[in-house]
Amino acid sequence: DYYASRGLGDVYKRQDELIANFDAGLNVITGETGAGKSILINAIDIAFAPRVSKDVIKHDKEKAIIELVIENKKHDLSQLFEENGVDNFGEEIVLSKEISQNGVRSRVNGTLVNQEFIKNLKNYFLDIHSQHQTYAFMQPKYHINLLDNYAKEAYGEKLEKFREDFKDFQHMKSQLENLKTASDVTENQIEFLKFQINEIDSAAIKSSSEDDELNQELEILENAEKLKELTGSSYWAINGDDGSIMEALGKIKQNVSKAASLDKNLEETESNLIDAIERLRDAGSELREYSQNLDNDTERLNEIQERLFILDKLKRKYGGSLDTVLETFDKLSKELNAIEFSTQNIDELEKQIKETETNLQHKAKEISESRKNFAQVLSVLIQEKLEKLELPKARFEISVKPKELSSDGIDNVEFLISTNISEEMKPLAKVASGGEISRVMLAIKSIFAQSDDINTVIFDEIDTGISGKAAKAVAEKMKIISNKHQTLCITHLPAIAAQGKNNFYIYKEVTNGKTRTKIKKLNEQEIIFEIARISNGDITDVAIENAKELRKAV
Repeated sequence: DYYASRGLGDVYKRQDELIANFDAGLNVITGETGAGKSILINAIDIAFAPRVSKDVIKHDKEKAIIELVIENKKHDLSQLFEENGVDNFGEEIVLSKEISQNGVRSRVNGTLVNQEFIKNLKNYFLDIHSQHQTYAFMQPKYHINLLDNYAKEAYGEKLEKFREDFKDFQHMKSQLENLKTASDVTENQIEFLKFQINEIDSAAIKSSSEDDELNQELEILENAEKLKELTGSSYWAINGDDGSIMEALGKIKQNVSKAASLDKNLEETESNLIDAIERLRDAGSELREYSQNLDNDTERLNEIQERLFILDKLKRKYGGSLDTVLETFDKLSKELNAIEFSTQNIDELEKQIKETETNLQHKAKEISESRKNFAQVLSVLIQEKLEKLELPKARFEISVKPKELSSDGIDNVEFLISTNISEEMKPLAKVASGGEISRVMLAIKSIFAQSDDINTVIFDEIDTGISGKAAKAVAEKMKIISNKHQTLCITHLPAIAAQGKNNFYIYKEVTNGKTRTKIKKLNEQEIIFEIARISNGDITDVAIENAKELRKAV
């Protein structure tokens, strides 16, 4: 028990659960209509899906948990795991998705991961083909990708480089549009821009704090007389002829010096007093010098007032501070430079774009030639496969026609088919029936299976509309694919069920008024009975004998 071995058994046994172990080769899933055969495929799809509806949670449960154990023997994912902080367990990868009302969480080997990581993981391991994916095969927009994927060894790198160059080409065109927009500015707007820049530049702002420094100097000049009076009187109070502070301190010093000669404990006090007298004398000298040098400089006062008027005007026009004025200057200068640059460089950029487009056209033509060659090869291969899938009169062609230059080149690629000799070639989506499109898809898949490294391929009831020899041919083709890939197939066809290496039966069970979907791996006898059931509807002796014959032919 996988869960019990990890200490999760008790938790999971309290929940509704469905556990299935698929082996290598062709895993066939059958069951009665409405039994829920697609539930497993949907669960696998949801585990890798970027968005999940909360509707998958059972109505009386808080959450739904899907867990996949993937065996990895082909791919070195150590760098991918290391970059995303995920533990590497070697050949085993455990992917789990928990869906609750609060959100969705994906984990790989127990570590929370984002959807981009899950997408990368899916590209290595899984290819699902349901009726929905089959519909995508019919859409022309996917056909070019299918052709390019088939021929990736031949021109894949060249196509990737072309796409990078085309992206740069688009960026240059966008730059040109911006330059042209900038060059559309009127001459009056340019002149006004230059006037603003010159107005700020001519002010020659020294720093963002120049106005603060000037205001401080202005306050001193405006109060020069008062400052002179205050500092002068303070000096005379310290050093005056009679009754000054220095005269009083001189007497105090004499007394303390005498006392210190009698008691050495007063020597430090004497030293401190001497130091204080010296510092006071220095302060007095500084006050005298300040008072003597302070003049009522009317000329400097006028200069400062005029300068502050200019700076205040700039602040009113371009911002509330010199910081903002300087930032505006930089912004306006860059804007003017961009306009001048655009005017000078539009011709140069247009020339560069033209040269780049010519180069891209040349590369696109090379890719187009390769596409046309491989389209012929792939067309022949698919037609051969269709003949073996009981469409002997089918003609298949991959049309490669010119279009405007785009990120994937200059080609429109579309799959064309004619299933009758008398009919002309028409788009796949307009001609093929459900059974025919399934066989076309299977033909393509069987070709790609020879070269891709996908671990698991899933077919979800793609055999709709197929019977008789066609069913047998489809079954054989699936068997071929399963030789290289683990293959899961939900089917209602006996011929496909008979090819199964591992056969599973999906059924519903009602217990205590609750319906649950169950899965069972069938033994050989059960496989025979199941083939008989889907062949005849009832398990009769004749149906059982026919089932044995089908099984024996595998």
